[in-house]
Amino acid sequence: MKKVLGISFGRKMGNTDVMVKTALMECERAGCQVKFLRGDDLDIKPCTGCISCVVGMTTGRGKGGCPVKDDFHILDEALMECDAVIVGSPTYVLSPTGKFKVVCDRIGPSHDITFRKATYEEGLAAGKPADQLPDPRSFKKRVGALISVGGAMTKNWLAFMLPTMYEFTMSMGIDVVDMHEYHGAMACEHVLGNGTQMERMRTMGKNIAEALAAETEEERTRWRGEEQGVCPVCHCNMLTVSEDGAHIECPVCGISGEASMQDGKLKVNFSEAQQKRSRLHWDGKLEHSTEIKTQAVGPGQIPDLAERKKAYQGYAEQDW
Repeated sequence: MKKVLGISFGRKMGNTDVMVKTALMECERAGCQVKFLRGDDLDIKPCTGCISCVVGMTTGRGKGGCPVKDDFHILDEALMECDAVIVGSPTYVLSPTGKFKVVCDRIGPSHDITFRKATYEEGLAAGKPADQLPDPRSFKKRVGALISVGGAMTKNWLAFMLPTMYEFTMSMGIDVVDMHEYHGAMACEHVLGNGTQMERMRTMGKNIAEALAAETEEERTRWRGEEQGVCPVCHCNMLTVSEDGAHIECPVCGISGEASMQDGKLKVNFSEAQQKRSRLHWDGKLEHSTEIKTQAVGPGQIPDLAERKKAYQGYAEQDW
């Protein structure tokens, strides 16, 4: 039986909670086992930037664990167990909630499948016991869906929502097959009174169940969302201009394309080679992890660093 995890970063029984649960209910109807977590119910502390997770994996001394003691292990185990995840967040100033970002930072490099895969395979070759290796469930193929909820009637007040929400699925290599943005939520007391949005969540649940039942990899990862977006990989519409001004880039995927106007509309062509190196795909993640492994400088490069820091120690940190 396939397992589907739903995670809401919204208020208890608010719009986001109910939308995530509606999609889960449809998955359950299709025969899936479902579980729901609310981000704010978990005591998950911010990442401290100690990078012990990455250093441990790149040196072979660790398996990606985090030294911070809190409830993250509850979320981690739920993610390892699941075959699919549906994540929803309300909009707080153009973006997902702070708790959402805290969770993404904790998942981040510690769960990057290129780091974990290399550590796992090198550990096996060295004869290390299983309990000293990354969890092999890390490499399970998963699908996901993203739900963005915002009160603003003008959609661009949710501009950073869906692009940012890819942070949750990116490092684990979860294949997002559907996403939806509910804007204008202020015009309805509760999403339970909005039949169109409720039906869209039922469709999302069906899309996840169908992806889990797929018999081919192409069908499993097929995009099922209603909006195609400008980028053919992440299906978002956000674009940036390259530093040299010569290319249009997708900031989610980190790939560049060529822009043109066709019938009065902006079109961007992303080559197959660029699409393949999207950071949502293995090649893009491997490109980044290799960059870290080969170019990151370790301690000792600046011999008198401690002395240089003295002028900054405690500077201007007194109370007002």
